Amino acid sequence: MSALFQNYARRPFAIVEGKGTEVFDTTGKRYLDFTSGIAVCSLGHANPAIVEAIQQQSKKLWHISNLFESPGQEQLAAGLVKDLHLSYAFFCNSGAEANEAAIKLARKHTGKHKIIVFEQSFHGRTFGAMSATGQDKVRNGFGPLVSEFITLPFNDATALKAAADSETAAIMLEMIQGEGGVNAVSDEFAQAIHDIQQTTDILVIADEVQTGIGRTGTRFAFEQTVIKPNIVSMAKGLGGGFPIGGILGTEELFNTFNAGTHGTTFGGNPLAVSVAQTVIDHIFNDEFLQSVKQKSEYFINKLKEAFPDKNYTVQGKGLMLGLGLGGEDVAPYVAALDEAGLLTVAAGPKVIRLLPPLTVSEQEIDEAINILKGVLQADKITSP
Repeated sequence: MSALFQNYARRPFAIVEGKGTEVFDTTGKRYLDFTSGIAVCSLGHANPAIVEAIQQQSKKLWHISNLFESPGQEQLAAGLVKDLHLSYAFFCNSGAEANEAAIKLARKHTGKHKIIVFEQSFHGRTFGAMSATGQDKVRNGFGPLVSEFITLPFNDATALKAAADSETAAIMLEMIQGEGGVNAVSDEFAQAIHDIQQTTDILVIADEVQTGIGRTGTRFAFEQTVIKPNIVSMAKGLGGGFPIGGILGTEELFNTFNAGTHGTTFGGNPLAVSVAQTVIDHIFNDEFLQSVKQKSEYFINKLKEAFPDKNYTVQGKGLMLGLGLGGEDVAPYVAALDEAGLLTVAAGPKVIRLLPPLTVSEQEIDEAINILKGVLQADKITSP
């Protein structure tokens, strides 16, 4: 009998080792990992540069707290905001914590409480982040939520313009909804948000926890839109598998987060920062980001070629892709893909999410396509 709470619907095998895109379970069975720990292992499993960074930093200093100056945080912050319109960073431990910090910063800076969020969004499971999440299944059963989050349909520019008023502190959105089905912000919706930014004092919070750090082929997904967010939250891929999160903010927000207004014991600790620095040193260069775009184009084309007779859709950008199965429930297919040696994750009930490491090879993409074809073209799939 397990001593763990059963709050995860775990798959019936344990992964114990990984290298690059390959992982292995306790029986030695090999899988291609197209989950990347849900967009976390951006440079693959056991990346030598990350292993070296952890080993070297572990010999020096693990934790000292934020009572003291942190040269590592300073360097990481400078690297993250370089050549962007953003100016400052705060580091924490997770995506939910990052979104909590973003919500607090927006409310404190504006002196307002109303935040516009969107249906099918996912921002985390702490009370503030859960209240911002536009999915009842995440919120049900926990009693009164944090008030004054206004939930609107995603990509509905008319509804957004009607709701954004003088009492609104911020608009909070994912550039591509992950848990909500791999739904990308439309050009029209992005333009509506940009217009609101230009004509009001409403802040924009971009939740880039899943889309950030090269996942979509640019440093952050907002760079592919006209939106220039005031606050960007990040986590997942930033640590390449080591827990770290954070927010980036614009110049005018600097005095809002002054001493004592927000904090964290473990956030930005030397181990996490050394890993994150290694990650962005690899990802934040034009050649690497171009390789992500090229592999994305290759992957998308292969997916479209694989199922010409199916009513399937390919959604997303970069290496954050979704395969919509024409309204079919994907759960039995995800289980069958596990059995066939390809790890994927659902994005809502109708979309298979494909999140390989950014270092995935074209040969591994080809192998994944062959597994997908074998499973999705089978005559019969039984529910797990």
